Amino acid sequence: MATDPKFLKYVDDHQGDLIKRLSDAVSIASVSGNIAYIKDVEAMAEYLVQQLTALGATVEKRPIGKHTLEGKEVDLPPVVIGQVGNDPKKKTLLVYGHYDVQPALKEDGWLYPPFELTPDPKGSGKLYGRGSTDDKGPVLGWINVLEAHKNLGLELPVNLKMCFEGMEENGSVNLDKFIESEKDKFFSGVDCMCISDNYWLDTKTPCLTYGLRGINYYEIKINGPDRDLHSGVFGGTVHEPMTDLIALMSKLVTPTGEILIPGVKEMIAPVTDDERAKFEAIHFSMDDIHAAVGGDVTISNDTVTTLMGRMRNPSLSLHGIEGAFSAPGSKTVIPCGVKGKFSIRLVPNLTVAGVTEHVVKYVKGEFAKLGSKNTCDCYLTHGGEPWLADPNHYSYRAAHKATEAVYNQVPDYTREGGSIPVTLDFANILGLNVLLLPVGRGDDGAHSTNEKIDTSNYINGTKLLGSYMYELAAISKD
Repeated sequence: MATDPKFLKYVDDHQGDLIKRLSDAVSIASVSGNIAYIKDVEAMAEYLVQQLTALGATVEKRPIGKHTLEGKEVDLPPVVIGQVGNDPKKKTLLVYGHYDVQPALKEDGWLYPPFELTPDPKGSGKLYGRGSTDDKGPVLGWINVLEAHKNLGLELPVNLKMCFEGMEENGSVNLDKFIESEKDKFFSGVDCMCISDNYWLDTKTPCLTYGLRGINYYEIKINGPDRDLHSGVFGGTVHEPMTDLIALMSKLVTPTGEILIPGVKEMIAPVTDDERAKFEAIHFSMDDIHAAVGGDVTISNDTVTTLMGRMRNPSLSLHGIEGAFSAPGSKTVIPCGVKGKFSIRLVPNLTVAGVTEHVVKYVKGEFAKLGSKNTCDCYLTHGGEPWLADPNHYSYRAAHKATEAVYNQVPDYTREGGSIPVTLDFANILGLNVLLLPVGRGDDGAHSTNEKIDTSNYINGTKLLGSYMYELAAISKD
């Protein structure tokens, strides 16, 4: 089933209206992590309800409990669920997005007011505003598709179920419980799922994302004397917690990124020929990562090795030390207790529990070798499993065809180095293949100052989401 050309023409003809919709949404400062913006988050949920209702969807706002925000117990933002179509002869697609955003203040370094969608006056096509790419632009892409079909009198080629939450930027609290509770209700009958909440690897090449690394975050806690000590009085006479901690943290990872914890490397799934071919086909140069980090500081000069280090292999990063002196100036204190913080990015076959067992055993064993009279504890503070989908699934094949049709390019197949925990929740609880189909570019600056989406990505992204539906409807499940 080829994409209806009337749909594509409608999107082109109504660019101004679609950008106005994005401007309206960006103007609602739906910051989920600040109690001062609670009403704005509620307003954004209501905005989606009104938009979807006007376009013929069956819509509900669902409460999902309470949480503590800045010391006060408040209602969690509601989950907005909607449905269009219930034809048993059609496939049923579930889409997810989030309507909350990161904090943003003009004085943080924004070129323009962050909650006013501002076109680049230089005419580049960039649209600046908080939430423009993360994730209001993509969420509105689905709504734009609905508007085009309603106004053209066209049926959607698939049944569509939508789930939009307002707590993604603050841990998606209770969303997993909501998914579980609705598994056999709202989420029943779904064939596959699409999430648009990530980005192209670069600024030129559309991609399909089929994997995410997980994360284990650890602390090593060393306790010694019952108070901070003067180094002039006690230096050289006591076991110093900081010295123990530095010794332990130096034994976790080498300067070239090799993880030194026995048993971790052995858990990594072997690379398949198909997997390596996908990495070799990615449009990526070392200049791309040099630009992203602000210089040539990469461990390897090989593109495939670098990509696999970012997306496919585990990594261990040292993040900081709590309890140590870090202010300007000089202070000759021996801290009585310190905590070292580090994380390991997980990949397939590295489970939260399995890696933690190796980490704790190793750290405690290395501490015992120090002969220190201090105490040591090592523990996981939070963890999330890695996720990997089948990129040969019919949903990915449909997205591949849609991408070729809209962009006249073969998409890259990528895996993200970071984590999107809700992906794993949906995949595991509902047993679905999940497709990550990015709309924005790699330089959009989500979470940063001057977040933007390019007009071409917003408009073509709307076409892509709609075309994906048509290709999904037509493709065989075999």
